[in-house]
Amino acid sequence: MAGQIVLELTPKRSNPRNSEGAFATLKDGSVLFAYSRFSGSSGADHGAASIAARVSADGGRTWSGRDRVLVPNEGRCNVMSVSLLRLHDERLALFYARKNSFLDCRLRLRTSVDEGASWSEPVLCIPAPGYFVVNNDRVVQLRDGRLLVPAAYHRARLDTDQMLWQAFDHRGLAMFFVSDDGGSTWQEADDWLALPVRSTSGLQEPGVVELADGSLYGWCRTSTGRQWQFASSDRGQTWSLPAPSRFRSPNSPMSIKRIPATGDLLAVWNDATQRPATASQQRTPLATAISRDEGRSWRHTRLLEDDPDRGFCYTAIHFVEDAVLLAYCCGGRGSGILPDLCIRRVPLDWFYGRG
Repeated sequence: MAGQIVLELTPKRSNPRNSEGAFATLKDGSVLFAYSRFSGSSGADHGAASIAARVSADGGRTWSGRDRVLVPNEGRCNVMSVSLLRLHDERLALFYARKNSFLDCRLRLRTSVDEGASWSEPVLCIPAPGYFVVNNDRVVQLRDGRLLVPAAYHRARLDTDQMLWQAFDHRGLAMFFVSDDGGSTWQEADDWLALPVRSTSGLQEPGVVELADGSLYGWCRTSTGRQWQFASSDRGQTWSLPAPSRFRSPNSPMSIKRIPATGDLLAVWNDATQRPATASQQRTPLATAISRDEGRSWRHTRLLEDDPDRGFCYTAIHFVEDAVLLAYCCGGRGSGILPDLCIRRVPLDWFYGRG
């Protein structure tokens, strides 16, 4: 496999799950990695969790040995699904979901002026009530400074504040929330999107990347056997109708980021065209590809992970020196795929087929 695993966070007693992280480079050159650290007896999505962090002082080669809690569990269920951003005004931004019930799961923002030593009071990023899924490492800042949150809205089937799965509609609607004042206030964008075919998923776990011409490319996981895509030419206010993309995949999330050193796009997803028949929850293999033409075509498809007894998902992408840090869930072999988390450090050349 590519590169090497530099950090493994495996479940322990009273810590049943570690998952869904994000990275940021601090001003002293160290790398902060924040993730969802579950506690108690349940590693389910509604189990108790806080946002914890580790730090690397050598470009992601080695990591601190103990967790530091950035956000304690302030939700009735948990806080999870963290994104980190360096804002244009140099503040460090930490986004996370505060989950109270299937009637209330919404994104919050805290900022830091001292590189994460302390954090501001939380700001609500989603004004509307309801259950909104915002994946880890998903919030983006556009070149003009606008902050954009891609979210999937899931309506409640029952009027109950209990975490009952029969109360949760898995069919997501893609929605977008924006801030033009550095995260102080937030508004809902004009359009929301529905999957235009019957499915059990709708549009789930959306992501967005800004293209060279200032337009936005978005995608969602679905149960149709592929990711679906859409685009915006007005900073995320309105969007094209969803259409099938070239990315064949199970109902699992995809991640795309721009490589600073080359300007190319890097995609990471579960490539269904190469999936073993016995794959764990179908979330293997974990593949990568490169686009040199702003997503019109993709080349150099390579496999990061291909163990058929494990699953790999919820990837965070971060660039350091001449390498890429990838954090993702990596469980399996009877324990479920979400409890285990790892960070892999991969030389940048590998993604281009040169290593």
